[in-house]
Amino acid sequence: MKRTRVSAIDVGTTKVCTIMGDIDEKNNVRILGVGIAPSKGLTKGIVVNLNEARESIRDSVRIAERTAGFKLESAYVGVTGRHVSSVNNKGAVAISRNDRLVKPEDLKRVLEVARTIEVPNDQKVLHVIPRAYSVDGQEGVKNPVGMHGFRLDVETHVITAAVTSVQNLTKCVRSIGIEIDDLILEPLASAEAVLAPEERLDGVLLADIGGSTTDIAVFKDNSITYTSILPVGGYQISRDISIGLGLPFEAAEDMKKKYGNITPMGNAEVVEDRAINYGQQTLSANDLNDIIRARMDELIRLIVMELPDKDYQHYIPSGLVLTGGGANLGGIIESARDITRFPVRLGTPVNLPGVSDALYDPAYATAVGLMLWRSRNNGAQTPSAKGGLRGVMSPILRMIRR
Repeated sequence: MKRTRVSAIDVGTTKVCTIMGDIDEKNNVRILGVGIAPSKGLTKGIVVNLNEARESIRDSVRIAERTAGFKLESAYVGVTGRHVSSVNNKGAVAISRNDRLVKPEDLKRVLEVARTIEVPNDQKVLHVIPRAYSVDGQEGVKNPVGMHGFRLDVETHVITAAVTSVQNLTKCVRSIGIEIDDLILEPLASAEAVLAPEERLDGVLLADIGGSTTDIAVFKDNSITYTSILPVGGYQISRDISIGLGLPFEAAEDMKKKYGNITPMGNAEVVEDRAINYGQQTLSANDLNDIIRARMDELIRLIVMELPDKDYQHYIPSGLVLTGGGANLGGIIESARDITRFPVRLGTPVNLPGVSDALYDPAYATAVGLMLWRSRNNGAQTPSAKGGLRGVMSPILRMIRR
C-alpha cells in the first residue's frame, strides 16, 4: 500500500515538538520520528527573537530526523497567540446554470463570498471553515453537491491572524530549509487529537492550557462555533510561585510539576501540611498549592466566560475537555468540576501506531492533532465533492508565499 510522508511542528512557548510519519491510502497515520526540544524566543505564542526561535525549531527537527531516519522537507505548523480572532459569517450565491445543479465550484464561490469580512489592515484570513449549507432555504445541509436549487447559502467560521506574527513564524521554519504545507490554528488541531465525534455533535468546550496561552474552541452540531486565545497559561502560575515563595523561576516551575495538586478537599479530613526542601529553604506544600489554586481557579472561570452562550447545560452538554501541558496538574479535573458544575475530563491524544508512546500525554495534543488534520481534512479551506475539507492552503499562507 502506498504511503505518503507527513510531518507536523508545534512551536510552543515552553517546547517545540516535531512529529514525522506517513499516511496510507486509507488516511491511517503512522509515527516514525518524534523530536522534543526546549523553546526559546517566543512569548504568548508570538516570536520575539528570530534566532532563538529558529534554533529551537532546528533542535527539535534534528531529533525527529534521527529517529525517523530521513530528512524533514515540509510540515504542517500550528498557529496561536492573542492576535488570532474569529467571527461567524454567512454567504450566498445564485445557481444560474440551466440544470440548477450545485457543483463543487459553487461551494468555492460561496465560501469566497463568506470570507469577505472587514478585518484590520494588519490581519488576514487564516481559515474559512464551512459549518452548514442551505439550498433554497432548506437548512442543515452538510454536502449540497449534486442537489438542485436556485440559491446556495453557507454559514462559516472565519479565523484571522496578524500577518507579521505569522510571517515571523514562517520565516523561522523556512530558514532551516523546511517548507510549510499549511498553517493550522492550534485549538483546531488539538480538537482532532482529543475530542470524540459525539462530543462535537452534542456540544463541547475544549481548552488547551499551554505555557503562556490557553487555546479555546467550542463545537456544536459537529461544527466549530467559536475560537479564542487567552494570554494566560502555565507560565503565569510558575511566576506567581516564584514571587510568592521567593524562588527562582526554574525552581518554581519544577516545584509546580513535582508537588502541585489542587484536589478539592470537600468534606474529607484536612490533609496535614507537608514540608518541601529546596536547597537551604523549607517550603510549605499548602502554601505552594494555595498559590496554584488561586491562579488556576481564575483561569477556569476565564475559560467558561468565553462561552458565547451562558446556558451551559443545553449549549455544551458534553462539558469541558482540558488538554495541554497545564492539564497535567494534579487535581485540576476535580477542581474544574467544582467550579463549573458540568462534566470535565482530561483530553489525552489518541495513541497512534509507531514511535508514539511519548506522545500519549495532554502536552502533545496539538502536535498529534496537526498530524491528524492532514489525514482527516486533507488540507484545509474548501469542501470537496465528497463533503470534506480539501486541498487549498490557508489564505494568509498563500499571501505570504507570493
